[in-house]
Amino acid sequence: MQEKKGQEPTENPRMPLTRRNYVILLIGLAVLLLGLVLMAGGGSDSPEEFNYEMFSFRRITLAPILVVGGFVIEIYGIMKRFR
Repeated sequence: MQEKKGQEPTENPRMPLTRRNYVILLIGLAVLLLGLVLMAGGGSDSPEEFNYEMFSFRRITLAPILVVGGFVIEIYGIMKRFR
């Protein structure tokens, strides 16, 4: 079928996500991975010694907020429809 002059091309029905959606998904993945990296570590080298560094603000508060934020961005990237 030919498109008439003056009409905007319609969306491809086989591609439900656009390039913008994929960019948002990649940003969400980066935030998610950053949160997981910030949460890692904190253990001690010796099992005889307890390391209180594992209860830092970065591991207890900041990293879980980033992980949840990454999932929210992923959901937004999937659900948002661009025209």
